[in-house]
Amino acid sequence: METSNRLAATAAMLVLLALAGCNSAQSPSEVQHDVSSATTSAADKNAQAGERLADVTNDANKDLGTATQRADEKVAGATSESAVTQAEGTHKVAIARCGSQQGEAQKACKDEADAALAMSRAKAKAYKADHS
Repeated sequence: METSNRLAATAAMLVLLALAGCNSAQSPSEVQHDVSSATTSAADKNAQAGERLADVTNDANKDLGTATQRADEKVAGATSESAVTQAEGTHKVAIARCGSQQGEAQKACKDEADAALAMSRAKAKAYKADHS
């Protein structure tokens, strides 16, 4: 029993010494070293976080540019299709009006209507190409 009391007393003393050592002040050189290490570590982590932020920002800008380009292409395509549809309607009306004429006048009227449709289609195609 005496041995276990001695072991308990020794263990208690070691615990007290360890606890007393936890609250002791470090030397100025140790503190400076710890501060320097912590500062360097924080600076490295900040630099890494900044690099990650820059990478994510670049990727987001690329994604945004791609999405904007796709949207512009869709709008250009729809605009072009709408212009051609309108020109085709105008062409049909013009051809119907040409029916009131005869001979060379009718042919010239239809040729003029066909030329206007061809011009509208070419403009629509050029517009779509410029915006794609």
